[in-house]
Order: sequence, then structure tokens, then C-alpha cells
Amino acid sequence: MTLQTAWKSAQYSIRTKTSIYNSCVLSTLLYGSECWRMTEQDMSRLSAFHTTCLRKILRVYWPTTISNQELLARCQQENMGTIIRRRRWRWIGHVMRMETGSDTKTALRWTPEGRRKRGRPKTTWRRTIEQELKEMNHSWNTIQRKAMNREEWCTFVAALNAKGVTG
Repeated sequence: MTLQTAWKSAQYSIRTKTSIYNSCVLSTLLYGSECWRMTEQDMSRLSAFHTTCLRKILRVYWPTTISNQELLARCQQENMGTIIRRRRWRWIGHVMRMETGSDTKTALRWTPEGRRKRGRPKTTWRRTIEQELKEMNHSWNTIQRKAMNREEWCTFVAALNAKGVTG
């Protein structure tokens, strides 16, 4: 049985279908997304795939239409930007709690010298994070302090997504 036949089947509930979607499709699709540098086009394509899959799960086909917000609400899903942002910030908290000598932690805070070569994208992963920090009026130091307390960090990540900070 393929996912397409499972999603089209009336035998399974929407909750079961979305559970399969979350565990099989989203986890594979977003593997490593914590480290991606996202462009508008990348986000648009991922969001389109996400909503297309959910429409198949709900069996909403043309000419029947519903808004993306209603689609996400019916399936109890978040939009793709929120999912990726949450994964990214959870990973940052994990890295910041690592030991001081960790290569991963060093790479997170490292700023390369010099200029980027001609033709290289100006928007980097780090600049995306710094832009989100600026929008929230936070700095790396305050984030580092919050990350050391897991409960406070979880509250911070939940508040970040509730505010809808773009990323």
C-alpha cells in the first residue's frame, strides 16, 4: 500500500493519516532543516508540498477549495515556516548547552574573516538567525543564558512561534 492509497482511503481517520504524514513524510522531508539557509523560493516550495499533501489527506480537490489556514486547522498542523523555525531554534538550544570545547558550538559562534566571494548569497544561515534575534530584541548572550535552562528555553521557543517571527 502506498501513501497515496492510504490518504485517499475513507477507511482511515484524518488523525491517523496526519500521524502517518508527520512520522513518514515530514520527518524525511525536513531532515537536517535546522541547518538550512532558507530562501523565499525554498519556503514557498516546501509550503506548497505541505499543503498539497494535506489536501490529499482531506480529499479536497478542485473545484472544492478551502483556504490554507482552514486546511492547517482541520489537520491540526502548523505552516511550514513555523515548523522549520521551531526545529531550528530547538537545535540552537541543544548546541548552546553543549560543552565549551565542542566543535559544533564553536562553529555556531564562529564569524569568518574577510568578504564573501562575488556571486555568493548574502543571506546566510547565521544572518537569518541574527535577523530573528534582532526582531525579538535579543542578543546571542541572552539566548545563551536562556538555553542553559531547558524549561526556560522551551518557553522561549513556544513564544517565538506564537509571535510568528519570520525566518
